[in-house]
Amino acid sequence: MNKLIVFLLLTLVIMPSFAQANIDISGTVEWDTMQIKAEVSLDLASAGVRLPSGRPQGEALLQTGFSRLIRPGILDLQVDSSSTIADLISRGEFSLAEADILVNNAHSIPPALSSDMLNMFSSYTITLSGISSSLLNARNTDTRRPAEVMRTLNPVSSARYTGIIIIAAEELPVHGMRSTALPIPCLFPKIWDSSMNLIYDRSMLTSLDTGMVRYSPLQSIFQNTPSGLTPELQTIVGDRPLKIFAQGVFGINPTDLIIDSSDALTIISSAENQRLLSEGKVVIILDESVLRKGFNP
Repeated sequence: MNKLIVFLLLTLVIMPSFAQANIDISGTVEWDTMQIKAEVSLDLASAGVRLPSGRPQGEALLQTGFSRLIRPGILDLQVDSSSTIADLISRGEFSLAEADILVNNAHSIPPALSSDMLNMFSSYTITLSGISSSLLNARNTDTRRPAEVMRTLNPVSSARYTGIIIIAAEELPVHGMRSTALPIPCLFPKIWDSSMNLIYDRSMLTSLDTGMVRYSPLQSIFQNTPSGLTPELQTIVGDRPLKIFAQGVFGINPTDLIIDSSDALTIISSAENQRLLSEGKVVIILDESVLRKGFNP
């Protein structure tokens, strides 16, 4: 009860200040690290905050400002080739309340003061894997069974791989159009073969807490290591991944990749390689320019 009273009293103090407080946010969606990073700053004078007694009020304003200003960046996040989180909310497939939970779960560092003592700032991090898990759980029930990975009646002999790397770091032909596009990242890309059979989508994941794919720049697969991979990638795809080149892109936005049917056959010809898809052991190599996107309110 005492905590509730303190919260209510603090809210009464904050609300008038928030209207005129100068609070700024700068942030980046980092697909290569699967994080949204943001820094929020508060002009103390504009909020009428006087130190040191006003520090709790400043910290509360900073947190409230973050929650309000980060929302456009969350809503604009590309979920699949046709939808952002805002689109899901407008269709009733996700809710603003669930989006706010993602914001409230952000990891933050304790607020600090600028060297001139005029501003207070703090940094926040939201994991894209956490957002992916929330979206998957929002659309499924406890009785969910993962969809089976496509199988073939004419399997080919294939090695046992530890993961799959799809290289799509250049502009590729857009399926059904006389144009090319640079593939871009999203939470749930689809993978098709050159006959437009669906090879991989989110419904095939065995765990709702597993990210579908990880994204990385080209240099991450040309390292001076036995596998040629960065340590981060090796933890995902192991030291013997199947490396293939994407042949094209598909979708309203160029997030979905098309691979050659022979490469797809290599993946679906054995249960061990099929399992790489269902366990999310997939890395997509994209141009570095699309892996990080800044946002402002």
